[in-house]
Amino acid sequence: MKDIMGMMKAAQEMQGRMQDMQSQIAQMTVEGRSGAGMVVVTLSGKGEMKGLKIDKSLVSDDISVVEDLIIAAHNDAKGKLEYETNARMQELTAGLPLPPGMKFPF
Repeated sequence: MKDIMGMMKAAQEMQGRMQDMQSQIAQMTVEGRSGAGMVVVTLSGKGEMKGLKIDKSLVSDDISVVEDLIIAAHNDAKGKLEYETNARMQELTAGLPLPPGMKFPF
């Protein structure tokens, strides 16, 4: 019976840490850059685009170049956000006996 109570307590602690981590991630911002920093995209921890900066010199260029750079900067920011989220999740779940490849939260 003590093992079950210990597991329940550990699960509650994990839930609290998970909520704290999710709150921290939601408040986080990341920047993605492309074109040697000529396009910068800022994303929130929830993946919402919060900012877009385009160097003035690109305005006179072909619009398709600018569009490609915006997409590249967004993808860069999204990749950084996913990396940070996964790194924080690994810290939180370290030591848990999860099967290989299983993502947490489910």
